[in-house]
Amino acid sequence: RQKLEDFGDERGVELLRDAGLAVSNLLWAGGFTGSNGHTHQESIDDALEAIELAGALGSGCLIVYSGSRAGHTTNHARRLLVSALNALAPRAERCGIKLALEPMHPQCAGEWTFLSCLDETLSVLDQVNSPQVQLAFDTYHLGWSAETRERIPSIAARTAIVHLGDGRPPTDSEQDRTRLGEGELPLGEIVSAFSAAGYDGDYDVELLGEAIERSCYQELIRHSQAAFQSLLQQAFPGRATVVAG
Repeated sequence: RQKLEDFGDERGVELLRDAGLAVSNLLWAGGFTGSNGHTHQESIDDALEAIELAGALGSGCLIVYSGSRAGHTTNHARRLLVSALNALAPRAERCGIKLALEPMHPQCAGEWTFLSCLDETLSVLDQVNSPQVQLAFDTYHLGWSAETRERIPSIAARTAIVHLGDGRPPTDSEQDRTRLGEGELPLGEIVSAFSAAGYDGDYDVELLGEAIERSCYQELIRHSQAAFQSLLQQAFPGRATVVAG
């Protein structure tokens, strides 16, 4: 959203339309616990604006981060999050936007979110109980656990988007990701599991970290396309696949 705002929201919407590019997801809204210095209501108001922007972009979903616990008890932080999502769901429905709640690995969560595992996140989704509020499954945050990967068939229908990230297990707040296929995550297994479970949403490639920042942007795009093509071929052996530019 910051990059889009710097460019100009309306100009950005027009540019994307003219280019014929679809928008998989918009990042991000949240901070409902006050961890970013805004009040609960200010964060809700900002999220309402983000939903309208996501609708104008034709985005598949809006990524939502709860904000850190910020001195609250975990139960109170959860109540603040559930309250915000309940307030946002009707606007999201009117705009045709899914709210994709993203948990993060405990080492990376920091000020972003107090949700650091799948069960915590599903519990929030259950409390909100709206089809507009779903899960953002980031492989870099959730893909390390074999137990979590085994649960993909049961969560695929509740997943708004899958973020594909590779790397080595996080050791601190910095997300040191690698190019797809060059880390230690079983991305082929994950994509195959989502596909077998009937997931037909978008896969969004997330590349962060020092090594990525030093890379050539165009080469990263070419490599990501080829790597994703390979993942699809693992998920659908023998089927020809095409990855859009």
